[in-house]
Amino acid sequence: MRIADLRPSDKVPGRWLCFLDDGSLLRLGEGEVVRFGLYAGLELEDDQLAQILDAAGESRVRERALALLAARPMSRRELIDKLTAPRAGGKREPAATPEQAARAADRLEELGYLDDAAYARLVAERCAARGYGERRVRDELFRRGVPREHWDGALEGLSGPEAGIDEFLRRKLGDGPADRDSLRRAANALARRGYRWEDIQAGLRRYGGEIEEDSAF
Repeated sequence: MRIADLRPSDKVPGRWLCFLDDGSLLRLGEGEVVRFGLYAGLELEDDQLAQILDAAGESRVRERALALLAARPMSRRELIDKLTAPRAGGKREPAATPEQAARAADRLEELGYLDDAAYARLVAERCAARGYGERRVRDELFRRGVPREHWDGALEGLSGPEAGIDEFLRRKLGDGPADRDSLRRAANALARRGYRWEDIQAGLRRYGGEIEEDSAF
């Protein structure tokens, strides 16, 4: 197989168009062009062509992975799930096989673009800023596929639940005394946010009210 023409793409920076003499077109990264020493007129053996295609596929997966991480931070599991999920409602093949996705994730971890520990801290901080308690934060870390070994480290840097509970009660109940039904509704809302009952009770006492646990639900 001979390369009939090789030219840089005028639409995608760093992308090269490789036209073979059988009429097929390969879209390659600049790395593949340099790595394999490609040029117009080069004769390619079948095994060399297979290596080029494999390398180009791996490169496309890494590019896709970088684009996903540029859009928003995510865990390793989220990234692999995105890369291997069918696209366009199942009408298009996934961007990568599980093996390709795992290799891309490994490489991005080496480069520092993918870091589950740092992502866990980011998720915990954002949840805390929304007034979520520890249980809710752990639920969110689980949902996002963050390995459990990073959970405690992410939670250590957060302030205790007191500030979030007190701010929530002031926002919901104001500065004055509240009736029992209002306290109960506020307690239920805090429980849904993931705060432990003992922390909710302590917050209610600081506010100037208290209810029994059984009456809060």
